Amino acid sequence: MDNIQFLYQHYTKAYKVSTDSRKIGKDAVFFALKGEHFDGNDFALQVAKDGIASLVVADRQDLPEHERILKVDDTLKTLQELAKYHRQQMKAKVIGITGTNGKTTTKELISAVLSRRYRLIHTEGNFNNHLGVPLTLLSIKPDTEIAVVEMGANHPGEIDQLAHFACPDCGLITNIGKAHLEGFGSFQGVVNTKTELYRFIKEHGGFIFVNRDNSLLWQYAQDQKHVSYGSSDEADYRTTLADCAPYLCVEWNGHKAQTKLVGTYNFENAAAAIAVGRHFRVSDDDIHAALEAYTPTNSRSQVVESGKNRIIMDAYNANPTSMQASIRNFINICRPEHLLILGDMGELGEASQTEHQTILNLIDELHFNAAYLVGPNFGALAKDPRWTTFKDVNELIQHLQSHPVEGRDILVKGSHSVQLEKVLPLL
Repeated sequence: MDNIQFLYQHYTKAYKVSTDSRKIGKDAVFFALKGEHFDGNDFALQVAKDGIASLVVADRQDLPEHERILKVDDTLKTLQELAKYHRQQMKAKVIGITGTNGKTTTKELISAVLSRRYRLIHTEGNFNNHLGVPLTLLSIKPDTEIAVVEMGANHPGEIDQLAHFACPDCGLITNIGKAHLEGFGSFQGVVNTKTELYRFIKEHGGFIFVNRDNSLLWQYAQDQKHVSYGSSDEADYRTTLADCAPYLCVEWNGHKAQTKLVGTYNFENAAAAIAVGRHFRVSDDDIHAALEAYTPTNSRSQVVESGKNRIIMDAYNANPTSMQASIRNFINICRPEHLLILGDMGELGEASQTEHQTILNLIDELHFNAAYLVGPNFGALAKDPRWTTFKDVNELIQHLQSHPVEGRDILVKGSHSVQLEKVLPLL
């Protein structure tokens, strides 16, 4: 604790930290982290000599002594401890968000709504892991009123660990589906890990927002303080789906918002943002304005009109639950001339073959006439002559260069590792 309090004195000079030696603000604290292909300790002495950083935290003991270098046993652990200590000093309310699908979109929608009334910080992008959460917490300033913190996990115990850093006052699980099965071992492993957020909040006297339409989440929410939302008449904050052709339109309390989100699966994300906003006394007019102004980015449910085709770009990530939802939504809004471009789903472990076959069965059941399937998992299973397989995205790019696609509605969906975003310029 002595180290943390000493470190905190330096951190509060500017309330800034940096893990990149190329991007250090004046009086920031530089943490020399190690990765697979780099070691921040290699730059620690130079950063200390430059004099821009208030302090350099390093864990390589062979570094020479310097008045600006604090040597510790583990730099990452020290960063995490500093973040937890800082969170305990701040008065900001912390909202924790986790779930299988929709975490980032829900976090961004909630932040857009709450920022209409409050001074707010939130997780940048999907930086939601053991490093990202502490860095988010360290972006809280003394005048911050609310912090919206996204928490991701790919193995048991991870949400509990992140919750101990963030100490959320309230929290929300978007949904629970089949993802990272390789790390969780089973679907029940996913359930147990995601609901760690509920258990932490219950133990610390907080409350949760829960989707009343989701029977699984509702089951786990019964024995603790909760605020419900959704389309159910029994929800504390009721929202209904007005339209989705292709953009989502939602209604609540006499208001109707036309969003830029595609897919009925985004309804629960919008409903969560409305509920959180209303609970925190954001006006309905401000909620309406925030929802209509929000524009999805980073290949998350983006509609791209290329001049040749209309593309639904949803290739940031994929798992069996989200892929089935995207495909079912697409069949409801696409024109007769359509095309699926689907990439392999990663981190499914022993369930991989079964889950990829389930997707193939679905596109057959829905009578899709054309599909481009990218990756070895789909390639090993796809036998229908209507489907064209490609070993990787580069092979697909070569095909599109010689066989241009025009006049189609196209769904692009796959795990980020497949890199399907590379095909967008050709569509």
